[in-house]
Amino acid sequence: MTATTQPLAAAHGVGRALRPTGKVLPEHARAHNRSLVLSHLFHIGHASRADIARSTGLTRVTVSGLVAALIAEGLVEELGVRVEGKVGKPATLVGMRTEAFQIVVVDLTNDTHLLGAVMTLVGAVAVRRSVALDGRTGQDAADLVESLCRELLAAATCPVIGVGIASPGVIDLDGTVVQAPNRGWYDLPLATRLTESLGVPVHVANDANTRALGEFTYGSAAGSGCMVVTIGEGVGAGIVVDGALVLGRHHAAGEIGHVTVVDGDVRDEPPLDCACGRSGCLETVLSVPALRRRTAGLSTEDSDAALASVGRLLGIALAPVVSALDLAEVLLSGPPELLDGALRESALATVRARTMPVIGHGLALRMGSLDEDGALAGAAVLVLSGQLGVS
Repeated sequence: MTATTQPLAAAHGVGRALRPTGKVLPEHARAHNRSLVLSHLFHIGHASRADIARSTGLTRVTVSGLVAALIAEGLVEELGVRVEGKVGKPATLVGMRTEAFQIVVVDLTNDTHLLGAVMTLVGAVAVRRSVALDGRTGQDAADLVESLCRELLAAATCPVIGVGIASPGVIDLDGTVVQAPNRGWYDLPLATRLTESLGVPVHVANDANTRALGEFTYGSAAGSGCMVVTIGEGVGAGIVVDGALVLGRHHAAGEIGHVTVVDGDVRDEPPLDCACGRSGCLETVLSVPALRRRTAGLSTEDSDAALASVGRLLGIALAPVVSALDLAEVLLSGPPELLDGALRESALATVRARTMPVIGHGLALRMGSLDEDGALAGAAVLVLSGQLGVS
């Protein structure tokens, strides 16, 4: 790829660019340019072939050929001529048929239920399903995921282009769950197995990463540099830098929940044991259960003080990441009654106090724009990106 489309990928191990912006090597050109056309129609809306050519930098001949192929695939349709007062032949508009296809999405992050939905390409929920986990782990849990996917595929009212799954754990690029201890999954090729059994393409990724993708595509996250911190039973993060998802050499980038922020020298704050086998991890104080325990029975004033103390610890963990990557914003995903107040304000103040003014002063630390469907929306982006090259 050219430097404009993937400036960090080759040199620093960052994931592939989510939104292509220029031409690539000849052997990849057609697929890349197809993605350029679809991305333009997905994000900008209907346009003429000449509009697309000007926006993408492709020739009109190339755009015409790609549009013809996309119309034949049923992904794009002609919408009639543009009404304008200019002299000459009016331009014919084309648009992506976003309502003609659907995506099946599943969120595996809840400890008690598996959540699933059928979504349109633009992220609207058409069908919603939930199934109790009932303590299942290992193969039993995998079988339950497959059963839910089958139920959702049967409920779809339009052709399904793929299945997207947001799962806890470390997951590689092939959709293999390297480890998800809470599910009892180790080296489980979940995407491959489900693709073979369901007969449709299946994409699987870490839940924090999928939330970052959802905020990037359907929300308002800054593609220049954004971290989405997911706070629930545990703590994780997805990072997008220069339009690319940061994955890391072990596919474990964003595991800030297991950064030690409380040590034995902290007065009145003894470190708590963590599920990872260590003690004092951020997750032991910032997870939702930990926050609820910390604030239980307190007055509003004392509760705010307790949340602010945790916010300071979050800020300590965030500051090196924000500084190293020069992030524009950090988004929090979790219960707003716990996060959006003293905790968020304290975290932001701490990050700004611990980073250079040029980095910290302009940093935004806010709640994510997506609701509890954030992981489902991100799972839909997995399919959009994997099957259509759109994100």
